[in-house]
Amino acid sequence: MNRRSRVRAGAVALTVALLAAGCTGSGAGGGVRGTPGAAGVRDPLYPRLGNGGYDVSRYALTLSYDPATGRLDGRAEITAKATQDLSAFNLDLTGLTVRGATVDGAPAAVNRAGNELTLRPREDIDDGAEFRATVTYDGVPETVTDSDGSEEGWLRTADGALAVGQPAGSAAWFPGNHHPSDKAAYDITVTVPAGLKAVSNGVLTSERKTADGRTTSVWHAAEPMASYLATLAIGRFDTTTATALGTVPVLTAVDPVVAAETAALRARLPEILEWATENFGPYPFAATGAIVERDDDLGYALETQTRPVFSASSFDTSTLVHELAHQWYGDSVSPATWKDIWLNESFATYAEWLYAEDFEDTPAQKNFERAFANEAAWAFPPAEPPRAEDLFATPVYRRGAMVLHRIRQELGDDAFFEILAGWPAEHRHGTASTEDFTRYVESVAGRDLGKLWDVWLYGDEKPENPTD
Repeated sequence: MNRRSRVRAGAVALTVALLAAGCTGSGAGGGVRGTPGAAGVRDPLYPRLGNGGYDVSRYALTLSYDPATGRLDGRAEITAKATQDLSAFNLDLTGLTVRGATVDGAPAAVNRAGNELTLRPREDIDDGAEFRATVTYDGVPETVTDSDGSEEGWLRTADGALAVGQPAGSAAWFPGNHHPSDKAAYDITVTVPAGLKAVSNGVLTSERKTADGRTTSVWHAAEPMASYLATLAIGRFDTTTATALGTVPVLTAVDPVVAAETAALRARLPEILEWATENFGPYPFAATGAIVERDDDLGYALETQTRPVFSASSFDTSTLVHELAHQWYGDSVSPATWKDIWLNESFATYAEWLYAEDFEDTPAQKNFERAFANEAAWAFPPAEPPRAEDLFATPVYRRGAMVLHRIRQELGDDAFFEILAGWPAEHRHGTASTEDFTRYVESVAGRDLGKLWDVWLYGDEKPENPTD
């Protein structure tokens, strides 16, 4: 993410509903086998995000939105595998009203407590068994205000809406296991009023008019995706298509108000993606593109998978390089916990430095020196953001990029560029932690780099010498 300004106002409201369906016992046989899955995965910064006891493989979302009223009608079909004997399991959902739920076609009891939705199936689910949960819901989705004052979730725009979800806003428009450690494929079907378009992640597989003149679009994202990277843009868009890397479809959608001023850079997306593959390895997804909104609808850019979103003023070359680099670092390789966010932002920031080195006659060393001189970069170690509100602070970006530059200085260009491409290949479509990264770098280096990690990655003090 490149958060230059996030200036919306909103608040998170809690909706409490209790719906009962089916039996509330622990199984048809009368014996208690399973136990409830955990509410939250105990993330060090967001302990209540995500849920335990299962692993999602696919979300199939069927949505209908009316911008005039702000109402969203949704049906979420979640295919998952139990990782324990389950008597009940939780889903994260912010706001919205749940109308009912089933598990494997049978009605399930539903309990709502704040942002936690608990489903109790008619029969226990065995460890290792695949199951399908379906939740129907509706209401006016919320804009979520994060602890750092930034806004995400469901943002109403001048002509529709935009859903963005880092770190937790995706729970404002569909129920799920909203932690990056549980990635899944997505099929998103959206119906909108006549004259509007719905743009999401992945490949557009069909678009048709309904009997009443509305438009239904179907999007398929086959590669695993963390829920915070899911997006949905609804409104009036000018769309363009192209091809990148020989076979990868490119789809960009832009608000007509800012179409002319962004046209030249949008046309360069395939060229920049080609440069990225030369440095970071094969592109990890089946599609690419961008969504560009007006500044008064969105105040920042975000690396939503396959189709990053931008405000018009954030849509510049450096930010496009940043968000495209995230497709490898953050999207394909997602953070194991939110404390590992520096692995996303350091690589994306360093991609900006590399691009400037290749095309703008600015050596990465120069950007390293500028970052080193920035006292804000030393507020805390990049691998140890102390609070949730520090998730997107300067150390995560700038000092994180300094860590990468020090690796380059220590190991030389050959080993460094091997790491740039090898790291996302090693954990392609998975998740990884800081410890995974340091082990990987040391395996390439063939030696211990403890001093480098102690000073640059975990150290509390700014070193006197930038080569220490």
